Amino acid sequence: MSKTKQTTRSPRTDGEATRARLLEAAGRLFSEQGFAETTGKAIAQQAGADLASINYHFGNRNGLYQAVLLEAHRQILDLDDLQRIATSEQSPEQRLYALLDGLVQRASQPDAWAPRVLARELMAPSSHLQVLLEEAVPPKIITVAGILSAISGIPVNDPALLRCLLSIAAPCMMLIVVGRDLPGPLRPIMQESQQSLVAHLHRFALAGLQASGAHYRETRKIQ
Repeated sequence: MSKTKQTTRSPRTDGEATRARLLEAAGRLFSEQGFAETTGKAIAQQAGADLASINYHFGNRNGLYQAVLLEAHRQILDLDDLQRIATSEQSPEQRLYALLDGLVQRASQPDAWAPRVLARELMAPSSHLQVLLEEAVPPKIITVAGILSAISGIPVNDPALLRCLLSIAAPCMMLIVVGRDLPGPLRPIMQESQQSLVAHLHRFALAGLQASGAHYRETRKIQ
């Protein structure tokens, strides 16, 4: 009589799957209800996990929310994708277009929870925003600054380039906050085709970078 071969999943695999389910469930609930109104019990139930698993994987509900913020930021602007763009053989102008195209595409996804979570946090910042500013944002700023420097001619470590980065990032942040389906005066813009919106942002950013670069060089001549 043959014996039935039994396969067992490793605890590591099971643990990673549970963590992923908790993260996904929390992301969706936080995006719909906000952090204050979302209980750990509700997250665990939606994830099909026990309440203690939140503490096991994230320390507590605060730790889970911080992990959700980091994952949301990754989904909107992934560092690996960003570095691939920055090191591609495309021209700096084409790299900037690819960056903006990815941002607009991810910020405009109707069913994605990541933009909504970030929108809630940006509109009503909490102490948890610090985790993004300390962990997720700095390496991405450095990578984007390299692209902008190549276009403008402004050195990466110069404050003038940081002002350029802020001017380009602000409209992208607005897209995340406003959302494609939010009613209001900006809705006609959000109803444009993605291609038209990206082309405008790219054209506007290039003009600003070129003008800022010219101003930077002229200022250095005067000094």
